[in-house]
Parts: sequence; C-alpha cells; structure tokens
Amino acid sequence: MSDPATGVGQATTMRTHLCGRLDASHVGSRVRVCGWVAKRREHGEHLAFVDLRDHTGIVQCVVPGTVDVRSEYVVAVSGTVRHRPVGTTNPDLATGEVELGDCEVEVLSVAEPPPFAVDDRVDADEAVRLRYRYVDLRRPRMQRNLRLRATVLGALRASMDAQGFCEVETPLLWAPTPEGAREFAVPSRLHHGSFYVLPQSPQLAKQLLMVAGMDRYYQVARCLRDEDLRADRQFEFTQLDLEASFVGQDDVLAAVSAAVTRAVEAVTGEPVPPVERMTWAEALDRFGTDKPDLRFGMELRDLSEVFAGTEVKAFAAPTVKALVVEGGASTSRSRLDAWTDRAKALGAKGLAWFRVGEGGTLDSPLDRFLSDGERSGLVSATDAAAGDLVLVVADEHRTACTVLGALRVEIGGRPVGEGAFRYVWVVDFPLFDGMDDEGRPQAAHHPFTMPHPDDLDLLESDPLAVRSQAYDLVLNGWELGSGSVRIHRADIQGRVFRALGISDEEAEARFGFLTGAFRAGAPPHAGFAVGVDRLVAILAGEENIREVIAFPKTQSGADPMTGAPRPLAPGTLTTLGLRALPPPS
Repeated sequence: MSDPATGVGQATTMRTHLCGRLDASHVGSRVRVCGWVAKRREHGEHLAFVDLRDHTGIVQCVVPGTVDVRSEYVVAVSGTVRHRPVGTTNPDLATGEVELGDCEVEVLSVAEPPPFAVDDRVDADEAVRLRYRYVDLRRPRMQRNLRLRATVLGALRASMDAQGFCEVETPLLWAPTPEGAREFAVPSRLHHGSFYVLPQSPQLAKQLLMVAGMDRYYQVARCLRDEDLRADRQFEFTQLDLEASFVGQDDVLAAVSAAVTRAVEAVTGEPVPPVERMTWAEALDRFGTDKPDLRFGMELRDLSEVFAGTEVKAFAAPTVKALVVEGGASTSRSRLDAWTDRAKALGAKGLAWFRVGEGGTLDSPLDRFLSDGERSGLVSATDAAAGDLVLVVADEHRTACTVLGALRVEIGGRPVGEGAFRYVWVVDFPLFDGMDDEGRPQAAHHPFTMPHPDDLDLLESDPLAVRSQAYDLVLNGWELGSGSVRIHRADIQGRVFRALGISDEEAEARFGFLTGAFRAGAPPHAGFAVGVDRLVAILAGEENIREVIAFPKTQSGADPMTGAPRPLAPGTLTTLGLRALPPPS
C-alpha cells in the first residue's frame, strides 16, 4: 500500500496506514495506526477520545469505555474509519471529516509528561527546546522543516546528476588551509604534537579532483568553522559543493541557478524567475551591501555632485550618499537620534536628516547652512516628495554606502522568508580586501581565486584595484553561497602569493601538494558552494538556521541535550599527548 502524498510505502507489520492520510475514501475500512498521544479526552465512563499523532498529522480515535494513556504515550490503535457525526467535523485537520470508531488501544511505550506542549500554538524557551530536542522535533513545524530540507537536498542532487556532475566524498580530516576562518583542530594519537583540522570546505580537495580529471564534481558536504554563532551561522553547516573543468564563470552560474531553481520549485511548486545579476560595485553603490535584498526599494542616492563645492563641513567628504524613507517625515526625534547613534556605531562620523515639506522645503538642523542650490539639488537628486525623510551620510565611499545600507535593511527590511524570492548574482568582487598591519593586501575570498583578466597588470602596482572572478548568490538579503574561477596557472598563483606576502618557499611548504599537482597539468576550473541551511531556512520562512537543523548548537556553541562540549578524561588526554591548561584570565 503506498502513500499518495509522499510516494512512500506506509503499510508495515505494525501499522496499515499513517494517521494524517486517512480520509473519506477509507470509510468502512478496519485500520491500524501508530503514533504518539497528542490529547486524551474522557466523556464519562463509557467513551474516550484519543487524538493520535504521527509525522503526517493527527486522527481522532473513539474508544469505548476508558483508556489509560497520557500525552506522548506511544500507542497502536485499531479501529474502523467512519464519518464524524454531523456538526463535529474539524476543518483545521486534514483528517477532520473522519475518525476511527470502536478502537482498541495497545500501549507500546509509556512517557513522562513532556517538558512543553508538542504543539505549534505554544512557544517554549529555546534552551528547553534544545535540551529536549527529541521532543521538540515532534512538533509539526519542525517535522515540516526537516522534511522540506530533505526535499531540497533531493532536488539539488537530482539537478547535479542531470547536469553530469559526479558525487565524490572528500576527507573530514585534512591539513590546515588559509580560508579565513578559524578551524577545529583534531589531535593525532599516532603523531603526538601534530593535528588534523576539520574542513572549512572541500576547496583544495575539489581542485585536486579537477587535476585528477573528474571534470564535474559535487558533494553535499559537511563543513565546520570555529566562528561565533549567529542566526545564519553554526559551527557545523551543510553546503552543496561543486567544481567543474573547462568552464568559465557563466557556466558555473548557469549550473548553480539550475540546481537552486529545481530545489525551490520542488518545495513551492512555482516557477522561479531568471536570476538577476549585478557587479559588487553596483550592489554597494545602490544598496550599500554585497548582499542586497531586492524585495523592496529604498535604493541609495548619490549627492556627491550636489555638495561638491559645499561650505557645510559635515558634507565635505569624498562621497555623500542619501537614503529616502517614504512617508518618514513624521519620524520622532528620539527615533532619529537612535538612527544617528546606530550610524556612528557602524563607523560613520554622523547622520544628517531632512524632513521634506510642501514645495521641497526642508526641516533639519542643517537646513540653515545649505545654499538654495543644495536644497533643490538634494530634493531633485533623491526624488523625495512632501512627507518623506532623507537620511544622509558623508564619508569615504565604502563607509557611506555600508552605513546607509545597514539602515536601509533595519528601517525597510522584512523577515527573510516573507514575500517573493528575489535572487541576484553579485559578480566582480575585489580580489583583495584592505591591507594588514604590515601593508600587505588581504585576500577577500581565498588566495586561489583567479584575478579578472583585465586587471592582471595591476597585481603589483595597485592590488586593491584588482577585481576577481568571484561571485555570490544572494536570496532576500542572505548570501546563499559563493564561488570563483580558480587559479590554475603557476605563474599567476605565484604572483598572488607574493602580493599576499607569501614567499615561494612558504608557498611550497604550505601548499606544495596543490601547486605540485598543478605542475602535473591543471585544467581551467571553477566552482561554487550553496549554503543548504540558509536556503532551507528561507524556504521554510525561518529567521534562524537552527530551526532547520536537527541537532544545532546554541549561540554559545553548546549542546544542552548532550552536554557538549565536555572535558576529556585525563587518560584520553595522555593518549593524545595533550595537557589541558586553565582558561586564560
């Protein structure tokens, strides 16, 4: 017997049907269902009602006499499917037209009272939910999220297979890599004083697979980074990792778009519009971030020309950017002061604001310092109308943009899973992101990213002006993943290493296994990694990826259910050649 909703066989030696799949077509059938008691209601001594729950839903079971079960007992119920009496149907349940009558109940397992109601209508403290995660996961919301995750993973794999990618597993015990994040170290029992690391990503392994002639690789990879946790980050995360040979940027973007589109359509049943594309510079200039949320407007406006010759000291800066809050002229002074404090916390010197009145008049502490041309220029350049509020930051270009970009999201943003899904490819990232204390450029992604061919001549003379062939996929303001065209030529790799202050000798010591492989003949190759946790969270309408991971950590990195992390026994430390030091004071 098959389940038409899932295509999965539902009959076993213990049950004939799933609770939530019973409907009017089963009326008259004698069935046996298994699950957890969601609720029990006694009607005197002659009748009891048991709501039985499994992962598909709830069915009402009518038991003659009394029944000795409580909430979360695991039971098997045999009964006859029948229509509910007139006036007692429940439109909120998929099984609301039917019930099981003349039921016999077999207790399979007793249960202590649950620490919280196994019901989406009741909120529970997150620490308690994670302590009893095995109970929390019974709730319909969590069941839905994890099964949605499985649908996404199945669709991603199907798309990769259809596009000719071969699934290959790469090691979890690896050598340290320079990918920018802190790694988890694993001590070696056989080589005291030496360590493996858990992979931040399969980056180098998949490049070696390209040298090995695998041509098109993918993997649903488990990755680990010892970074501070937040809503969209856990120590452990899952990504769809892929790499391909003899391809360019457009080929990878097309392959990833096809995979993500297939996954989204598998969940929503609706077609996905073509993915938009913009450069990193355009994203920064228009939205103040490399992760633009395109579901709402409020694009940044440039006022640099308006204030090019200004005598207002507050606007004497390389860049003057503005953000228009439609209808925001009524914003309270306390709110404006809070936004000003926020702008300063983000790195701005201050935040100017202007309430726009009829005829383009301005209400602001700075209005009396503006010339008539600056007043009219501000209104025309921002297209502000009466009743709007204009926020202005004058600073270095990147600071002005990023500060207003953050305010744009805080003022006009919406929950990440709400409304339309707006995808955008952000391309042409900088190859380097600032200088370190010794005046050397720092890699924006990783040192194996191919520079833009038009900027190769700038590597030594003006490294911060060099663009990379790196690209990110962004959905509703969340970065879903990133990738790049890789360096496959030893001469270019050497130039990038030297720009980063890595000598030829150090490069050979740290990356000789990769550069040595390249000398064996490396094809041009490029790749990408899609953050599965983030994609699933957005599709599920969740603001935190913990809600789509079976056993996540708390924000402090702890696991309340298992008590991890915990100290190792002294004997284990000795075997590993380790000694625990007291925490730093």
